[in-house]
Amino acid sequence: MPLNRSWKINIYRSHYSMINVTKAYLPDLDKYYQLIKRAWDKSWLTNNGELVTELEARLKEFLGVKHLFFCSNGTIALQIAIKALDAGNEVITTPFSYVATTNALLWEGCTPVFVDIDPNTLCIDPDKIEASISSKTTAILATHVFGYACDVEKIEAIAQKYKLKVIYDGAHAFGSKYQGKSLLGFGDISTCSFHATKLFHTAEGGCIITNDDETAEKIRLMRQFGHHYDEYHMAGINGKNSELHAAMGLCILDDMAKIFEDRKKSSDLYDNLLKDTKLVRKPFDLQQDVYNYAFYPIVFDSEEQLLRAVKNLNSGEIHPRRYFYPSLNTLPFINYTECPVSEDIASRVLCLPLFYGIEEKDQNRICHIIKASL
Repeated sequence: MPLNRSWKINIYRSHYSMINVTKAYLPDLDKYYQLIKRAWDKSWLTNNGELVTELEARLKEFLGVKHLFFCSNGTIALQIAIKALDAGNEVITTPFSYVATTNALLWEGCTPVFVDIDPNTLCIDPDKIEASISSKTTAILATHVFGYACDVEKIEAIAQKYKLKVIYDGAHAFGSKYQGKSLLGFGDISTCSFHATKLFHTAEGGCIITNDDETAEKIRLMRQFGHHYDEYHMAGINGKNSELHAAMGLCILDDMAKIFEDRKKSSDLYDNLLKDTKLVRKPFDLQQDVYNYAFYPIVFDSEEQLLRAVKNLNSGEIHPRRYFYPSLNTLPFINYTECPVSEDIASRVLCLPLFYGIEEKDQNRICHIIKASL
């Protein structure tokens, strides 16, 4: 029988604590303290201390990449990547991503050229890229949306044909693999965010990854003012991160196996609880070896239906997120380019609460409210 829409969802307000779309994973405090004490005892808190060096080495091994630079956040990682590849002028990019992807281009003086997305993967549609390439195009900046793989083969073929650079915004891609390789190992450069909301985090942070030695040297200099000992090689910026943040990352890296396992379990439960609805769980066909369960997005039939569900969830102190909304090609400071697929999906997509330790009873309550809202 259909659920009664007049069901008093707000009765939960006084009985349950707030549930946000995500919750930062915190490692064992004593273990974190021991790492912090190493930096404390040496009074070496920044400028590539031993914890930063250790984290970079361990991340390179974990991800199977050649060069990795720990940065202060994921946005500065994107900006340095753009600068290191001389990706000026026009850059092909996706309208379905967090605003940092577009803002990084704008801050570096580039013109974002939006190409619509594939409705199955939600990543940039490679079959629409060539039509937007001009004599001013220098690069492609694509996002592995929610940790789903872009069509890296088609994008690479286009880049080679037109002599373009490829940057992947892998803010959600940590732990996802394609053809046995980390998603962060593709492109001329990949970047990642280690913000507290991510499944692997350093409270604040990010990284830049490349397998090219020459590009790596440029990134190394750019991240630290263009300065090496007493020589200044270029106009760099301060993109470094601290020992305190590296200590957090070292602790959490040890726990990644159980974090992935827990998120998969919670995602599978959502699948089961929502299987009798018409809600679309993305993507339809995941063409990759390993998925990291970074998010749990659902797509409603209409924006009206989504807004009703959000209102009812909020009444129960549950706060999902319209992620990504709005479609970036509609931002008020951007020259509008029509991207109908992205605009449609952005109006109907919602990410449900998903984090380490989310309780089954809360997931049941979330799904009950959603079903009552349909």
